[in-house]
Amino acid sequence: MPPDENPTEILDLGYDELLDEGVADDEYYEDDDDRALPEYFDDERDEPPEPKRTRKRGRRFLGWMAALTVIVLLAGGAYYGARELLGFGFEDYSGAGEKDVVLQVEDGDSTRAIANKLEQLDVVASAEAFVAASEDDQRVLSIQPGYYQVKTKISGADAVTNLVRPEARVGELQLRPGTQLDDITQPGGKVTPGVFSQLSQASCAELNGRSTCIPAEELRQTAATADLAKLGVPGWAVADAAKAEPKRRLEGIIQPGVYDVKPGWDATRLLTEVLSKSALRMQAAGLPDAAGSTEFSPYQVLVIASIIEREGVEADFGKVARVIYNRLDKGMRLEMDSTVNYVLDRPEIRTNAADRQRAGAYNTYRNTGLPPTPISAPSAEAIAAAERPAEGDWLYFVKCETNGLSCFSASYDEHRRNVEDAQRRGVF
Repeated sequence: MPPDENPTEILDLGYDELLDEGVADDEYYEDDDDRALPEYFDDERDEPPEPKRTRKRGRRFLGWMAALTVIVLLAGGAYYGARELLGFGFEDYSGAGEKDVVLQVEDGDSTRAIANKLEQLDVVASAEAFVAASEDDQRVLSIQPGYYQVKTKISGADAVTNLVRPEARVGELQLRPGTQLDDITQPGGKVTPGVFSQLSQASCAELNGRSTCIPAEELRQTAATADLAKLGVPGWAVADAAKAEPKRRLEGIIQPGVYDVKPGWDATRLLTEVLSKSALRMQAAGLPDAAGSTEFSPYQVLVIASIIEREGVEADFGKVARVIYNRLDKGMRLEMDSTVNYVLDRPEIRTNAADRQRAGAYNTYRNTGLPPTPISAPSAEAIAAAERPAEGDWLYFVKCETNGLSCFSASYDEHRRNVEDAQRRGVF
């Protein structure tokens, strides 16, 4: 044995380590007889069985293959997830866009739902382009239901930028309670747009160089001549509305609230959409069923609600309703200034003697009972008051506070004192 070779160290070296280092059995020796053996080994020692080395080598190979497969699968999943979340690898347009299209965002639409609609309209090359761009602009989350004008074939980033601009929203209309079908002229000459004028304005957009505006007169003519049932008027209101003067047939039936008008609709489609939504709002307010608690038809309750809307502030609606019912029960004329002013297209609540002497179906100073149609678009609160008036014996009321509140009385003498007191304090 060479002097620098330690038998103990040889024992410590197992075959596995030798295999790991890539040392083969026959690397240094031509045959088994030439191999030098340590002195303490017998010449006839058993060699480690070759099959055991083969099994160890096989198991190690399978382990590496399994690990490699897991790594490949994880890498593929990571790539797919990154592509979905971060946006690389998707198709995207570039450029200023081509033609105008209208996108409808519906209640409950997620960013992904909006992205899918944009892809279907060819606004973006892929939904992923919009989703990825929206990650950098949280204003996307504030996009409200409605219609939006946008160009086709633009990048996801440009689609996001365009949609969050206020001017991208088209067709939005908010009708205020008390609005009449036709315009009214203020004392100073200013014109307050009525329902038809506001619907006309909401229909306007410039799509590919063409205006989509529907003139107010076309809407007015359609309302006057179309089949009311097909137009969307509720069944309980059709017969009474059909008896009205043609230009007043839809008065009060188009409810206040927010409407979304799609640019490109014709007059019939626009009115049908608006009336359908109005019917749902009146149903939510209790019509026609809640009218059963009164002695009047659902349409008459709507008429009463429209007068309530124009005569008082919301805090007084229940009392105003009770005055109307009490006077009708006693066969008294309503004597409401709002009904006289309705045909005069004037917003003032108070009238003069000449106005009150004018003949006409809406002059409740000369006629008993209710006017033939509503005189405005009543709110849900006014309808509720008409269905369930406050309890009381009042027969008169007058605006007696600068905040619009009225004073109510059961006798004419008390009413006169309330009027004089309000005048003395400069309320009117």
